[in-house]
Amino acid sequence: MSTAATPARPGQVLADLLPASRVRDLALVLGGAALTGLAAQISVPVPGSPVPVTGQTFAALLVGTTLGARRGVSSLAVYALAGLAGVPWFADGASGIGVSFGYILGMILATAVVGALARRGADRSVPRAAGAMLLGEAVIYAVGVPYLAYAADLSASQAIAVGLTPFLIGDAVKAALAMGLLPTAWKLVKR
Repeated sequence: MSTAATPARPGQVLADLLPASRVRDLALVLGGAALTGLAAQISVPVPGSPVPVTGQTFAALLVGTTLGARRGVSSLAVYALAGLAGVPWFADGASGIGVSFGYILGMILATAVVGALARRGADRSVPRAAGAMLLGEAVIYAVGVPYLAYAADLSASQAIAVGLTPFLIGDAVKAALAMGLLPTAWKLVKR
């Protein structure tokens, strides 16, 4: 294995530019889990909703696109399993299964989707990054909102009203931030 970083080529994600090793992959997976846990602590309550606005989704989508599907899913799985085991790094320092756990499950799936898209170059331009981020957000909601309805004993319309609608503007801002960061990172790498 080479110890030098390789120049960017098709089929790579940003993490692939680091020298390849199992230690690198383990550090990236654990780092992605830690980043998601830290971002979850950026938490703002939403009046009338059991789910706060957090930095979790932003971190999960960045982890997926920068690490790729395999390492991204591994990172979010470590994050979820550690939280289930009692590490207080879900939103607001929580752990265990709560009404918002479906969003965490959705984030695991979303990292697979955005990671696979990033391998196909979706993270290298703003329009393609926008599509990847929006698809990732849709996957998170597709799992999180039904889980919220089930766990909180809400109707579908109630779950949408408290678990989707209040978050759309914030998620658009987070997606826009990621859309700017990822192509910019690739431009810097090319220099």
